[in-house]
Amino acid sequence: MKTKLSSAAALAIFATAAHAQSSVTLYGVIDTGFLYQRTSAATFQPHAPNLGHVYQLKDGGIYASFWGIKGSEDIGGGYKVNFKLQGVFNSTNGKFGLSDTPGTTAIFNQFATIGLSGPFGTFDAGRQIIPMIYAMAETDVRGAQYFGSILTAWLGVNQAAGWPGTSTNAPIGALYDSNALVYNSPKFYGASLALEYAPGGVAGHFQGGTRESAVLKYSNYGLNLSAVYYNGHDTNPFPLTYPAAPAVPATGLANNRFYYFGAMYTISGFSISASYGVGKNPAHTNTADFEMASGGLGYQFNPRFKITSGYYYLKDKNNSSNHSSEVAVGAEYNLSQRTKTYAQVGYVSNKGTMNQTIIYGAPVAPGQSTTAAMVGIRHIF
Repeated sequence: MKTKLSSAAALAIFATAAHAQSSVTLYGVIDTGFLYQRTSAATFQPHAPNLGHVYQLKDGGIYASFWGIKGSEDIGGGYKVNFKLQGVFNSTNGKFGLSDTPGTTAIFNQFATIGLSGPFGTFDAGRQIIPMIYAMAETDVRGAQYFGSILTAWLGVNQAAGWPGTSTNAPIGALYDSNALVYNSPKFYGASLALEYAPGGVAGHFQGGTRESAVLKYSNYGLNLSAVYYNGHDTNPFPLTYPAAPAVPATGLANNRFYYFGAMYTISGFSISASYGVGKNPAHTNTADFEMASGGLGYQFNPRFKITSGYYYLKDKNNSSNHSSEVAVGAEYNLSQRTKTYAQVGYVSNKGTMNQTIIYGAPVAPGQSTTAAMVGIRHIF
């Protein structure tokens, strides 16, 4: 009897110890606000007409609403096995976010990864937000928000390059990459390196659908610096008429290249940022060759309240009549540790065929300027 009790106690202790070494967390964010936009369009198509002003309940004034599950298991020696499943949803109608295939959605469209972390850094495999986006966010006073930021400027470049906005497979750079292998190094005197390779899995074409990128960052003494190189093959293979027309075959064509250099400095509550980027189709530069530049200024009045502003300029190097300027100002107030309210306003001047938007997911007709304003609330759970 004593042996049985001892064995049971040992098993219970072992189970408790094993449980203590691993964890699983359910988490998420809901971000909803009321948006007014003076002009609008139904799509990002090159000939989409101006439909006039719009009032709407809009998801994602700062970032999209999302939910996820993440876990970590300590395997000893300072090493952990990690997983992450995360996807966006529209808080106004409950729909899941877009996938790489036009018009279709996915439960975990942001992250579906498993990986290892330790003294060497971190390694993650699967679909994920790629390193270039973090580098851009960390060198933008507006933080690559969904309303008037370096993110909407970069999306404006993609829209001008022919991205129809019905999938996450962009023609210039990438927000997410599927099949991605990403390594993030530890910091060394403030410097860190991120490397990505995403095999395409196309039979008969080693480079068919592949992506690769490198990001070098420095963060110390209030200064953030970043340099990005991204290269993609057979990016955005779906035509504007999809699914009426077939997808373009993946042959390994290098048609997506993006360079970015950014800096942000913070001192005594003030933040200032600047960046320069180039996006092109190296196989056909006559179809896509763009420049983007930005500047930002912000002030943190106290731990609860801050104001940020940014200016974003886009230029079509193939046609000087196609250019776009955007300015945005936003205020955020933390009601608690998990809840904040915000108000933001922006103006974009589109010339020629440019259709840069003020907020992600609210199209503007090509060549149309517009003003937008949004107030909302964001809660973390």
